[in-house]
Amino acid sequence: MTDKKRVVIVGAGFGGMSAAKKLAGKDDVDVILIDKRNHHLFQPLLYQVATADLSPAEIAWPIRSIFSRYPNVSVFMGEVTGLDLPGRRIIAGDRDLSYDYLVIATGAVTSYFGNDHWAMVAPGLKNITEATDIRKSLLLAFERAENSEDAEERRRLLNFVVVGGGPTGVEMAGAIAELAKQALSHDFRRIDPRDARIILAEGGPRLLGAFPEDLSDYTRKSLEKIGVEVRVNQQVSDITAMGAQIGDEFIPSANVIWGAGVRVDHLADWTGRECDRGGRVMVNTDLSVPGYEDVFVIGDAAHVPWRDGMTVPGIAPAAKQQGKYVGGRILDHMANRETPPFTYRHAGNLATIGRHRAVIDLNGLKLRGWLAWWFWGLAHIYFLIGLRAPALVMVQWVWSYLFRKKGARLITGLMSGEVSDQASPAQSAASSPGQKNDKNTTGGRRGRSIPR
Repeated sequence: MTDKKRVVIVGAGFGGMSAAKKLAGKDDVDVILIDKRNHHLFQPLLYQVATADLSPAEIAWPIRSIFSRYPNVSVFMGEVTGLDLPGRRIIAGDRDLSYDYLVIATGAVTSYFGNDHWAMVAPGLKNITEATDIRKSLLLAFERAENSEDAEERRRLLNFVVVGGGPTGVEMAGAIAELAKQALSHDFRRIDPRDARIILAEGGPRLLGAFPEDLSDYTRKSLEKIGVEVRVNQQVSDITAMGAQIGDEFIPSANVIWGAGVRVDHLADWTGRECDRGGRVMVNTDLSVPGYEDVFVIGDAAHVPWRDGMTVPGIAPAAKQQGKYVGGRILDHMANRETPPFTYRHAGNLATIGRHRAVIDLNGLKLRGWLAWWFWGLAHIYFLIGLRAPALVMVQWVWSYLFRKKGARLITGLMSGEVSDQASPAQSAASSPGQKNDKNTTGGRRGRSIPR
């Protein structure tokens, strides 16, 4: 028997990690951190993995190594499949785990607004697998265009469509433009990568709706200057393996990338409490679930009122503030101390457009251009965990900036029609011409599966 309280944290994103760090090293709590992956990921830089600026190891770190110095923090790699709040237990597959305090920081997933079948042909950007698959698909498009004898197919391969005009879409479109028109511009002989067509589609009236209008206008003009076609007030009504219907025009494309929305899964059923349209739980002022003072929801999974009818945005600084607050709230509750309501401190909005182009709104102080780009880079490096990773990212960025070179232009994994060296004779036979074996090809998810 022990007097220690068990705190279970579900999710090792910014919120979950921040809560765990607040409780790490405390003698009166045992922390169990659960995630279905073994690494913490710096999501805001995923687009740079997807466009071959950075490698995955530069923006992800093993969770166990981060907490290796804290004996009171245990890491459990697994996926939570249900909650029993009255019984104070979580369900992870065939394992039940009891808790004294529960922190739900599960984050959000890509939302296709009721068109989930688009996920097969329009990947989102939420994890390393999706980022590396997008990278593979982008680079393969240029390779296949180089080898194609069909002018229409070459055109389709060199059309790139990004859906969503928020920070993810803007950053992705700008990075693809730089990849095509600068980094790869001299690498091919039969095609000119600078002929690539990059289309950014936004259903609303302007890009970066959370930014001031003048910064949105600057963003649009900057993207157009580096070769991105910006389409606002145009809805995407259909996406297939052959391209996307944007407004009245069908754009043939082998690469449609989705960055238009997110949702939270399962929490309405798991908690039995009111959620908003995106699935976020309506929490109390101390971020607890109504009716359960020992259960907290933070980060993208929480609906937290803010100001002027808005909610706290789903960005890394907000999740970190909430995680730190909940860690302190748990310690206060254990010590019978009062905790003031959570108050979000908004530092500002940042988005990068391309090389030496970014926009920043620091609560009224506006920056744009190269100064904003350097500020954006330093701010992101500040949020990276540890010392080694920021140094690696800085070196990579300086190299890319000075020499206009991409650092991770590798195409890995099986190409369509290839068979693994470990495949059995039966599998090899099934992959022969005229037959299909989805287990041994990249078919099904073309270059498969984005604020932030």
